[in-house]
Amino acid sequence: MPFRFLLLLLLIGKLQAESRTWKSADGKASFIGDFISHDTQRVTVRQESGTVSTFKIEKLSEEDRNWLATKNSVAAADDEPAPDPNAVFDTLCFGDSRKEVEKKLQESKLVETQVDETFFGRFGLNGTFRTKQKIGGLHCELFFDWSKGGNLKEISLQTQPKDAGSYDDLLRNNWNQLAELLTMLHGHPLQRAGFPDRDDLQNDLYLGSHIWRLEGGGTAMLGTSMQANKYMVVVRFTTERINPVRVP
Repeated sequence: MPFRFLLLLLLIGKLQAESRTWKSADGKASFIGDFISHDTQRVTVRQESGTVSTFKIEKLSEEDRNWLATKNSVAAADDEPAPDPNAVFDTLCFGDSRKEVEKKLQESKLVETQVDETFFGRFGLNGTFRTKQKIGGLHCELFFDWSKGGNLKEISLQTQPKDAGSYDDLLRNNWNQLAELLTMLHGHPLQRAGFPDRDDLQNDLYLGSHIWRLEGGGTAMLGTSMQANKYMVVVRFTTERINPVRVP
């Protein structure tokens, strides 16, 4: 099963959390989080922000794998459906129809909407749903792009636009946590750069800092953008195979 971007709202009161610093297998990414549970392939951890993530054990350092070996394995609940191996974000898959996407979003435990479903046809799905949990202090709203045949080809997570004064603190915190989470889930990025300089942004311009290759095909990218003199952090999951920029 490919590692996926999961932000689950779990009832963890019955689980005894143990906090520790988790490291990626290559030692280049780490974060502090509470151990919740694991099975033979996956581990679930709650980060300091409250975000709960599930990812492959093989992506962890040897120290973390050895530590998990001392813990009792916990199988998934009987009523929990098996995850779709083609899922890109939550249960959404590239190629889903709009009706399938709408149905999955309405059933999701990861996202929420403040718009009554009867108005979906009027307002559309873009910006209608957001993550239930904050990431680095901010919710991320969902936006979609479709093929000519009406099938899902891109998912974007975007923070709400913020003034310039929030760029180097609130938006940077969100960017940092997303970078760590995506690295834990998708491995070492093909391209990794620092937080984009605000002065380099222009209206309707996206500056990417990280690129990951998705196991099922396609690309995940992290960066920042500017629209109408407001700033935001953006994650793109796209069917396109986007290669790193090579500097001569």
